[in-house]
Amino acid sequence: MSIKVIRPGLLSTIQDLGRQGFQKHGVIVGGAMDSYASRLANILVGNDEGEGTIEMTLVGPSLEFEQDLLISITGGDFSPTIDEDKAPMWRPIYVKKGSVLTLNVCESGCRAYLAVAGGFKIKKVMESKSTYLLGKMGGYKGRALQKNDRIDVNEMSLLAKQIVQKIKLGSTKDLFHAPKWCIPSHYIQQNEPVLRFVAGKQFDQFSQSSLNDFCDKPFDISQKSDRMGYRLTGPKLNLKEPIELLSEAVSHGTVQVPPNGDPIVLLADRQTTGGYPKIAQIISVDLPIIAQMKPGDQVYFKKIHFREGETLFLEQEKQVDQLKYSIKCYIQ
Repeated sequence: MSIKVIRPGLLSTIQDLGRQGFQKHGVIVGGAMDSYASRLANILVGNDEGEGTIEMTLVGPSLEFEQDLLISITGGDFSPTIDEDKAPMWRPIYVKKGSVLTLNVCESGCRAYLAVAGGFKIKKVMESKSTYLLGKMGGYKGRALQKNDRIDVNEMSLLAKQIVQKIKLGSTKDLFHAPKWCIPSHYIQQNEPVLRFVAGKQFDQFSQSSLNDFCDKPFDISQKSDRMGYRLTGPKLNLKEPIELLSEAVSHGTVQVPPNGDPIVLLADRQTTGGYPKIAQIISVDLPIIAQMKPGDQVYFKKIHFREGETLFLEQEKQVDQLKYSIKCYIQ
């Protein structure tokens, strides 16, 4: 056994990048709400970026490490501590056996991610370790983590072992070891409440006043929001005239508008198809922004061209590749 749950937090689950390729069978994709933060957490500890991480929501857990481990913490700021000493984020951390990591109430953001070198020793369900709570499948016994759960960890990769050796050589801390460097701030979403989008399939079928309101006025995230989707309240969005649609595929970041006029942003645990008019598709690089927002927060929408969204995505992927290269240079 490698990690013991002392306190589970509000909602802590194992998530990876989801169950890709099964929507045609009615199986949701799921996975990490902030997949970018989860990917970076894995890269920092020498894992494949699609490895499972612990996703923590609003109030984090306390975890005891039952062996020496290499970990990283990314995403929202939960004021993490290791044995009451402040723990750094956005960098690899070598922790010793018996250490206790505590993540508290989030100071900023909504979700944090914990990666462990080697990944969690959890059986995949449909090629994924992600927890689907409603379906009671995947993750740790198909549920959120609970007090006294123990999670096994796989053996570290060669890259992870090299990172550990490099960290130990350059550190003097007794409780844990961490390098001075971290992921640059420009890699990290600053949580500006502006979601850039490209026009949805039915964008032009909404009234001009509704389109103006959608792009110019704020929307509040409703308390009736979860991993399936964030319900928004604000200006009512109306079609030029009623239409009937066949249900069709939806994706992470699709913005649907039901008859009540309040938009819904579909997120990680979204259904596989939807029949409401789609006014927008949030670009992929801005999905971490909505994933790190909480009920009561306000969001704005900004329309951009598809090519701009594509360019932003390619720039982000170049940053990810640069991080991988920088880590390889670090261990040399």
